[in-house]
Amino acid sequence: MLRFFDRRRIRGTYVHASFRRIQPQNKSKVQALLSGINLYPLALYDETMKGVDWHRVAVFPQRSGSRSAETTWVLPDKFLDQLPSILQDAPPLPGEEARYTELLFVIAAAARDAAIKQAMVEEAKSTESDLIRPLLEFRNFGIPLPCNWTTQNNGTAFGTDYFTRTAVAKSNILVNKPNETKYYYQDLDADGVRLNGENKYTVTFARDQFPPVRGFWSLTLYDQDHFFAPNEIKRYSVGTKNKDRTPGADGSLTIYVQAETPSQPAQRANWLPARREAFSPYLRAYWPQPAIASGQWAPPAVKRVTDI
Repeated sequence: MLRFFDRRRIRGTYVHASFRRIQPQNKSKVQALLSGINLYPLALYDETMKGVDWHRVAVFPQRSGSRSAETTWVLPDKFLDQLPSILQDAPPLPGEEARYTELLFVIAAAARDAAIKQAMVEEAKSTESDLIRPLLEFRNFGIPLPCNWTTQNNGTAFGTDYFTRTAVAKSNILVNKPNETKYYYQDLDADGVRLNGENKYTVTFARDQFPPVRGFWSLTLYDQDHFFAPNEIKRYSVGTKNKDRTPGADGSLTIYVQAETPSQPAQRANWLPARREAFSPYLRAYWPQPAIASGQWAPPAVKRVTDI
């Protein structure tokens, strides 16, 4: 058992947490651990540990309308009015100073001329629909890999790669450093056809081709808006944590991705439920080994099958 204790002052806030490495299947111990993770103003710090019962945290009601509609955080018609405060909150990286100055100069010109501002608003709307919105689809960005998978190598260190930074923010909010987690994105089957739960698919890892990680890996299924696809067995991923997964006679592992419950028990143990609509698998490899970091390993194809 390892124990870690950390207290750090971060911009007037005190981070005070105690962590223990425990067996992940013991949920009661995990909950007790989580209660010791807290974030509060420095003014409240009194040299004592302040726990939180996260079971009692307020639950916000589900929004009306679509169960999985994406929240619109950026409104093109308000973008120009909000951008100066955003730039002030996020200082320029080395080499970006001139770009910031140019942006603020153009915004100032728009504030003086309604026609210029309207033209810029219209351009912001076009950018949202023609450039930003398509980045929700994984196949529209990233480094191409075999079998129609894509990935990216500069998570958390995008620098001036604004396109990838925007794509990651749009499609999956945030990522870890590449040496901590490697991400693989997929929208298409082996033939380049959009994945859809009206069909059945398999993903087969050969005996010696499992994701090479020091930590763990998981293959998660998301709906077309990149939310979990609700299902009766509440299974949203298959991977290291699934202790009942059933290997083949040759040591391989076949994951069955489909809406219909597989008829055979061994297949049900490896079943990743889908809805009868477009979906996207997403493979995470935590603490990847050199074969992943060097690009020597890539996920196997998502193959459409006609009889399972």
